[in-house]
Formats: sequence, C-alpha cells, structure tokens
Amino acid sequence: MNSKLQALNRKLMPGKLLYDPSWLVLGVNNICNLHCKMCDVGTKSNETNFAINLVGTNPMNMPVELFQRIVDQTKLYYPTTKLGYAFTEPLIYPHLEETLAYAKSKNVFTAITTNALNLPQKAEILAKNGLNELFISLDGPEAVHNEIRGHKSSHQRALKGIEQLLSLKDIPISVFCVITEWNIGYLEQFVHELKQFPLKHVGFLHANYTTEAMAQLHNQQFGSQFQATHSNTDEVDFSAYDLGALQEEIAAIKNGIFPFPVSFHPNISSSEELSNYYHHPEIKVGKHCLDIYNNLMIKSDGSVIPAHGRCFNVSLGNLYTEELPQIWNAPTIVALRKALSQNKGLLPACNRCCSAIC
Repeated sequence: MNSKLQALNRKLMPGKLLYDPSWLVLGVNNICNLHCKMCDVGTKSNETNFAINLVGTNPMNMPVELFQRIVDQTKLYYPTTKLGYAFTEPLIYPHLEETLAYAKSKNVFTAITTNALNLPQKAEILAKNGLNELFISLDGPEAVHNEIRGHKSSHQRALKGIEQLLSLKDIPISVFCVITEWNIGYLEQFVHELKQFPLKHVGFLHANYTTEAMAQLHNQQFGSQFQATHSNTDEVDFSAYDLGALQEEIAAIKNGIFPFPVSFHPNISSSEELSNYYHHPEIKVGKHCLDIYNNLMIKSDGSVIPAHGRCFNVSLGNLYTEELPQIWNAPTIVALRKALSQNKGLLPACNRCCSAIC
C-alpha cells in the first residue's frame, strides 16, 4: 500500500490498519553497560514509563525461541517489516549471533541501535550474519561523550568499532546525537570529526522528555487508559541549556558541507522555537504521532506495547499467545490511535517525544 493510501487509511479507519508495520522494535535485553545522564535507565529512575518499558520485564534476555517466533510471524504476515534490535543494549545480548543468523536465513531485515561500546568485539558477528543497518548513539567529541556516558573509553571504542565494521562490510551506518546541556558548544566539532567515516546519515535529536507537570496534566484526562510519568529529567537542567550557543551551532552545521546528510529533529532553529521547546513543553511542537501507526515494541517476555520505549506502558497482547495481526489492531492500540486522532494528533504527554512529527 503506498503512502497516500496509508495516510487515507489512518484518517478514515484509525482502528483498522490495512498495511504492514514499518518496524518491530525488539527489547532483546534489560541491561545496559553505560550510565547516560539523560536516560532513566542510566540514572536508575526505575519508576518511569521509559525505564519500565526498557528494563521492567523478565527474563533479562529475550529467549531465542521467542525471537524465532517473531521472525516466523514477520515473514508470514508482514514480509516488508523490519526488525530493530533496540533495547537496552543489543550488543551485550547473549543470543545476538544466533538470532541474526536466523533472521538472515528467513530473509528478514535487521537493524541494531547501539551505544557501540562493544562494537569492536561484535563487528565480525554483525558482518557475517547479515545485519542490514546500524544506528549508533554518540554524544559529542571524546571527552564530552565519555563524561555523559560515564565511561572513560566509550567514545574511542565506538569509533574503533565503526572503522572495524566498515573494513569487513559495506553496511549503512548512521550516527545520532541527543542535544544536552553538556554537549552544546561541541556539536559542530563533533560532526566535523565524523567526516572521516562514510556514514549514511548524522542526526541531532532535541531532548525527549516528560516533566512531572506534563504527566499530571495528561493524567487528568487520559490517565485512566494511558498513564503518563515524568521521564528523562532527573539529571537534566533545561535552564542550563545555552540556547544562544545552540542556535549558533545549528546555523553553522546547517551551513556546513559534509559528505553525508545532517538533520535536526525536530527541525527548529530560531530563538523562540528553542525556548518553546525547552522551557514551555505545554506548547506542541509536532503535529501528530506517526509511530503509533507504524511500529510495535516487543519486550523480552513477549508482551507488546505501542510504538517503542517512549510510549505508554500498556499491553497490546503477547506473542506467546497471539499472532501479530491480532496485536497490530488490538483494542488498546486502536483506542490510543483514536484518542490521538480526536486530540489533534498528540496527547499532552506526547509533546516532547521523538515521534511527534512536525
């Protein structure tokens, strides 16, 4: 189904999507090897939706049998759908090699999102077992990145891993950088340093967060169905963001010449837009959520939630007992799609999510 028909489907029948999901986001494990300052897992804020979605299920590692069930159903029902190893850190997933090989044997697309700390050790496994695409999260030049991640050699190991993987296989690699109070002033230097690699894309992401006030406002209206919590704010101080310096850096990067596309999401750059984004989260920046119409997240216990780890912790079903088509149009996700549609595309807790499309 082409994009125009999909858009028509979403508008006229949000309760029954007739096309395939774009991605199945896989929570293959519940442990991370870094301690990022802007992440609830890194700061041990285990009561938030974001943390619960990433580390709140058992077993710690997705069993091989469950992964194979996901691949088999994807191949049967949704052969164009991509599998994304995403949470919490896929390169320490003990069944990485076996599961990649199985997906490759079924000709199912796989991608990995990683902090790349273990990429030097895993590069050969990725190259040999058919990984189709790699997304790497980095936070700036060496000293800045290592401070944010809480590891003295995480940056060096990530770059070494990129170099090693590219020497083994011509695989599309994209790098994404979350803008924080600690890396403003270093973003331009960072993107110039990446010019040494033939990357597919470099993306700068404005911080995704939910404040306590946003969660309370949301829950007054939607809490009975889609409970919100604060997220990714414990160690972040938005008043410490130098928005003037950030505005200058965005302009410099956009005017720069790079061997790869560079983007900002959301694509804001004026002083008013930046102030609204970081100081007035009650103001909507995006227009609507598309991920709820394109993605599902499957946790290590087989339970499924909408979109990905930043969405609401509501169960749509379980892959051990249900089939993907049932879950893709399950009553709970249908109710969420309808709520979004009736509220102009976003709920109050969605205002600073990466899924809010401008």
